[in-house]
Amino acid sequence: MTAATVLFAEPGARWRVVSYGPILCLAILVLEFVTGSSVHWFALLFCSALIAGFVALQVFAGKRHVSVELTPATLRSGTESLPLTSIAQVLPERDEQSFDDELWESARALGELTGVPRRRTGIGLRLADATLVQAWAKDHQALRAALTAAVRRGENGADG
Repeated sequence: MTAATVLFAEPGARWRVVSYGPILCLAILVLEFVTGSSVHWFALLFCSALIAGFVALQVFAGKRHVSVELTPATLRSGTESLPLTSIAQVLPERDEQSFDDELWESARALGELTGVPRRRTGIGLRLADATLVQAWAKDHQALRAALTAAVRRGENGADG
């Protein structure tokens, strides 16, 4: 397995959403043309460009700050990369029946955001220096499985 092999990835955002606003404006333009009412060329073109511009900024930020990638050597969460060799343990999932929070739930989230991004779920990690951090993903179960397997492979490779 090479370092370029991707074991898990979430893009954070997709560029296709930039087209949704202009497509809606085009549909309104066609509707105005078909119904014979006055066609608002400039307003629809302006709104289309404005919407696409704002959404493009959001997609750029999402791709930079909310994307996740796991390779056999590193875990990248947003802008922060963590070597897998520095991960001692992937901690168990939160017990939904318990009223008490797990210690890792208040740990620092990886990346430069202040916490786990919206619509993502944290995964507790114990690092080699005994500190706790949170990795995160939308599909947290798939990331947990891939991360657990990658950390185990690294431990077995270090022993052998």
